[in-house]
Amino acid sequence: MPLSGDLLRLADAVLLPGFAGHEPPDWLRRRLGEGLAGVALFSRNIAGPAQVARLTAALRAENPSVLVGVDEESGEVTRLEAATGSSRPGAYALGVADDVAMTETLAAELGADLARAGITIDFAPSADVNANPDNPVIGLRSFGADPALVSRHARAFVRGLQSAGVAACVKHFPGHGDTTVDSHHGVPEVAADGFEDALLPFADAVREGVKAVMTGHLLVPSYDGELPATLSPKVLTGLLRGELGFQGVIVTDAIEMAAVAGTYGIGGAAARALAAGADAICVGGEHADEATATGIRDAIAAAVTQGLLPEERLADAARRVRELAAWTASSGSPTATGSEDRAESGALAATGARPGARPGARSRALAGAAAGGGGAGLVAARRAVRVVRRSTTPELPLTEAPHVVELAPEMNLAIDRHTPWGVGEPLTGLLPGTVVTRLGSGKATGPALERLLGAASGRPLVVVVRDVHRHPWQEEALRHLLSARRDTVVVEMGLPARSDLGAVHIATHGSARVCGQAAAEVLAGRV
Repeated sequence: MPLSGDLLRLADAVLLPGFAGHEPPDWLRRRLGEGLAGVALFSRNIAGPAQVARLTAALRAENPSVLVGVDEESGEVTRLEAATGSSRPGAYALGVADDVAMTETLAAELGADLARAGITIDFAPSADVNANPDNPVIGLRSFGADPALVSRHARAFVRGLQSAGVAACVKHFPGHGDTTVDSHHGVPEVAADGFEDALLPFADAVREGVKAVMTGHLLVPSYDGELPATLSPKVLTGLLRGELGFQGVIVTDAIEMAAVAGTYGIGGAAARALAAGADAICVGGEHADEATATGIRDAIAAAVTQGLLPEERLADAARRVRELAAWTASSGSPTATGSEDRAESGALAATGARPGARPGARSRALAGAAAGGGGAGLVAARRAVRVVRRSTTPELPLTEAPHVVELAPEMNLAIDRHTPWGVGEPLTGLLPGTVVTRLGSGKATGPALERLLGAASGRPLVVVVRDVHRHPWQEEALRHLLSARRDTVVVEMGLPARSDLGAVHIATHGSARVCGQAAAEVLAGRV
C-alpha cells in the first residue's frame, strides 16, 4: 500500500538528518520545504563562523522553524573548532576547577557563539557520571566521577546555554559513565549498583528546565532487560517521563549506531524509538545522504500503517519538536536578523546582568583574567592543570628547547580524528627550537624509541600521553622511555589514573587546544 503524503510529512517532522558539504544540497532544501524538522551539523559542514551562519540562513529560508543541532561539548568533542582544537576546555577540566560560575559563563559564551551561527540546539552537556576510568567513550567528556559535582556543573552548563536562547540537551540518558562498551560498536550494560547516582544529574537537569534529553543506547536491566534505553518504553516513558517528570523533547543518540541499528536496521530502530517515547531521531554521523533520510522517513510511516507505531504517538512527538523550535525562535536564537544582539543579551543573562549593566565581580574577574591571558577558555584550562614533582631534575621551567614525544592513541567516533591536540605545537611557540615527534600504536616500537632517545640526547625530554592507563602500547612505550631517561617530564592529556609517572607529572585533565597551551606555559615558565 502506498504511504500517504500526510503520513510521510508527519514522519519528516521528527527527523534531524545529517548531510555532506558546506551548503545544503537540493534534496535537503526540498525536504525542509515539505516540513523536515531540522538537521544535525558535523565538522564536515563547518568551515568557519561566517560560513555556518550563511548555511543556517539558507536552511531557515526553506523552513523558518528548522531546528539546527550540533555536538559542541567543547574540549574533545567540538564541531565548530574541529579544525583548530577547542578554545574552551572540556567538561572534565571544568569539573577539576570546580567553579560553577565559570562553567556557566563559558557555556553562555558558547551559546552566544552558537546563536550567532544560527544553531538552535546543542547536544550537550554530557551528564554522565564517569564512575569507570576505563570507559572507552565518555572519559573527559564527563564533569567527573562524583554525582553531585556532575550535577551542579551540568545544571550550570544548561543555564548558560539556554540563557543565549540555545536549547541544551543533556546526554546520554540514563547514564553512559559506568560502562566498558562503546555504543557505537555494541550494547553497553548499566549495572544496578550505582544507578541512582547516575540518574542524579539528569533528574537535576530536568528540574533546572533543560529543553532536551538525549537517549543512550544502553541496556538497563533494572528497568528493561531486553531493550536498550533508546528503544525501551519502560526507560523513556516510564522512567524519564513518568518518574522524572520530563516534558521536553527526547532526542535519540545517532540512530545508526550498532547498539540499536545492528538489530533492527536504521529505519526499524527509529520507528521503535518513537514508539518507546522518543520525539526526534538524530542520524547522519556516518550516513549523511538522501537515501538514508528517505529510508528512515518511509520506515516510520510504514510502522504506523503496520500498527507498530501509533499515529497519535508520532503526532505527539512532532508537536513536541515544533514547540521546541518555537521556543528557540522566541527566546534568543536568531531568525533573519538581530542574532548578535540576542546572543549578547543571552551571555549577559548567564550572570544575571542586564544589557548595558556593569558586570558583577565574578564576571569582571574572569573577563579581566581573559583579557590579560588569551581568553576565558584558556583561563579555565590553566586552573585545571595539576603538577606533581617527584624530582628536582629537570628544573621547571625548562631552560632550553626540549624534544617532545606525543603518543597518539586512536580516538573513539565521537571525537573528530582530525582535531589537533598536544603540547608540542604551543611549546614550540614559547621555546623555539623544540623538536616534536608523534607516534601511534604501530610506530612506537623499541627500535623507533631508541632512535628517538638518541635524537633527544642532551635535551629535556617531554612525553605526552592520552589515557595511558587504557592503552597498553602507550604504557610500554612510556616505560621504555622512562627507564632510559629518569628526568622525563610526563604530560597526561587524558584521564590521569596515576600521577607518579616521570620526574614531573603534569595533568591537564583535557586535550583541547587551550589545555595544551596551559601545559606548555607551565613547561616554559610563562604562567
